[in-house]
Amino acid sequence: HRFLASKEQFHAYLRAEGQPGGQAGSRGEGEEEEVKEKEDIGSCQSEPPAKRVRLEDLGQDGESREDAGAEKEPAERKRARGQNKNRPCMKPNHYEQSRLCPSVSQGCAEKCYFGPQCRFLHDVGEYMAAKPADLGRSCVLFETFGKCIYGVTCRFAQAHLGDGYQNIVNMDLAKQWEGKSLVRNSLSKDLQHQLRKRKFSFKKADEYLRALAKPHSNGGKGGKTMRCSTEEQEVSICTTPQEGLEDSPECPVLTEQREDPKTDALQSSGLTGGEEASSIKTVGPVTDEDIIKLRSCEKKKLEIQGKLYLAPLTTCGNLPFRRICKRFGADVTCGEMAVCTNLLQGQSSEWALLKRHHTEDIFGVQLEGAFPDTMTKCAELLNQTIEVDFVDINVGCPIDLVYKKGGGCALMTRSSKFEQIVRGMNSVLDVPLTVKIRTGVQEKINVAHKIIPKIREWGASMVTLHGRSREQRYTRGADWDYIAECAKIARPMPLFGNGDILSYEDANRAMQMGVSGIMIARQVPVGALIKPWLFTEIKEQRHWDISSSERFGILRDFTNYGLEHWGSDTQGVEKTRKFLLEWLSFLCRYIPVGLLEHLPQKINERPPYYMGRDYMETLMASQNVDDWIKISELLLGPVPTSFTFLPKHKANSYR
Repeated sequence: HRFLASKEQFHAYLRAEGQPGGQAGSRGEGEEEEVKEKEDIGSCQSEPPAKRVRLEDLGQDGESREDAGAEKEPAERKRARGQNKNRPCMKPNHYEQSRLCPSVSQGCAEKCYFGPQCRFLHDVGEYMAAKPADLGRSCVLFETFGKCIYGVTCRFAQAHLGDGYQNIVNMDLAKQWEGKSLVRNSLSKDLQHQLRKRKFSFKKADEYLRALAKPHSNGGKGGKTMRCSTEEQEVSICTTPQEGLEDSPECPVLTEQREDPKTDALQSSGLTGGEEASSIKTVGPVTDEDIIKLRSCEKKKLEIQGKLYLAPLTTCGNLPFRRICKRFGADVTCGEMAVCTNLLQGQSSEWALLKRHHTEDIFGVQLEGAFPDTMTKCAELLNQTIEVDFVDINVGCPIDLVYKKGGGCALMTRSSKFEQIVRGMNSVLDVPLTVKIRTGVQEKINVAHKIIPKIREWGASMVTLHGRSREQRYTRGADWDYIAECAKIARPMPLFGNGDILSYEDANRAMQMGVSGIMIARQVPVGALIKPWLFTEIKEQRHWDISSSERFGILRDFTNYGLEHWGSDTQGVEKTRKFLLEWLSFLCRYIPVGLLEHLPQKINERPPYYMGRDYMETLMASQNVDDWIKISELLLGPVPTSFTFLPKHKANSYR
């Protein structure tokens, strides 16, 4: 094929900045360049030794090629999976030694809480003397909202700084956005204080957990007495937790409550604490809805059948990326997986995963946990404090950190705890509850068809089934025949299928299997991360031969959204760069439609070395971290001194 190239030709072309002469040269020169490249790879101090061995030995094949899987040693396969746990971590003090106090940048220096003991600078002149050069002449925040809240710390400050470093405000534009909430579900300081001091009231959750721990009338603690009729089950779901739990298994020991020495105080906080803790201000007369629990049949329905659902994606499924997918036609979006215990502790980094942009009209959050007490309390907390359309339980996470604690896929083997979690969360939520599962834990033992009817009985509104087991992770093809079988068993409950969707043809075949809809994307590799315009292709039923300039425009929009979300100061710029580089580690797998020998591209196919139709298309196809950094510099300026980057997932670390 005329676009195919060797590794030497590919990198020589990129080093020559796209000049045709860069591909020529004697064989000796090419070998010298390859040696230099290997020396550069080996000299990266940030990469762990095992990773360097993999880069030199494995070449371009990667770990997800089925045909190569049989030839590899088990040790090599294991080394290529999971996360790069020893990857470098760039902290703010690595790239900004002298930082200005936030109170100064916000125009209230006299209100600095730390006073003379503050470790940040208060002298604007001193800060500006040491501040790195601006990255551009236009600030996206100033141009969009009429005001940049980062003032002198903005890396594009020349666009809105006047005499004496005064921050200029475009009043006409600022008034248009005044009072509008662009991003919802933020963690307030008051709520964070209540969670950290354990003053938040979990009235409904505590009632459910007390009933769960109460022994049956026959004197036993636990056991399964699920012999009630369908009508009795409906009544038990629609009544209060104390009444409904006569027919459900019980848990005399709530494992994670041992970690909370103030549980008794938390449970005895009563109605008064609930009124103080609730962040929702109410006015007007008390209605039945305020004092009577909603029956499951009265809850808001989740009407998303046939819609395109962007799956929750760890690391890359952030708010700016979801805005990109929403623009291309995603109907339903979901935040990244959040750990319930971290949310209950008021961790700001975990609460950031729940943020919702105003353009996300159907939005849910995904929770991970292993025990009914923490999951039920977390569900009640979110029910009172944030705006979502559904809550999803992650029972499909395969990573060891989650699995060994009893969460994720492990819940599929812990049916008693699984039931208590689903029933408990459903009893405290006013929005639909959904569950995401895999086919099973072991590769050749499918158990999803046995669990799905139970999930329906427990009160879940929808199930999403990923067509692989935990042992398979993201290798091999998704079992869509099994997904079709489970879709029949799940009726009338909707079931969404997930796995190997990278073209409209894949989506059409999936919908023919009888599923209610399809969830697009997964972690390694991921359809929406490789080509976020996949949603447009599905809706318009076509293959889009998108140009390199259009793809670069998508990256520019992502950086603008990132600067809006994470900030335009040095810290925000570098956070945007970090997530851009993580995304580029997936984007390089895309092969332009015009270069393919056959359509469509398969999701587990590793692209060979090839020359694009222009320099940018070739640069975007590079599997070299240095080339990803070069793309980021075109958008966000030069990287800080001693900057290093290694992708989070080892599957993306091949060259």
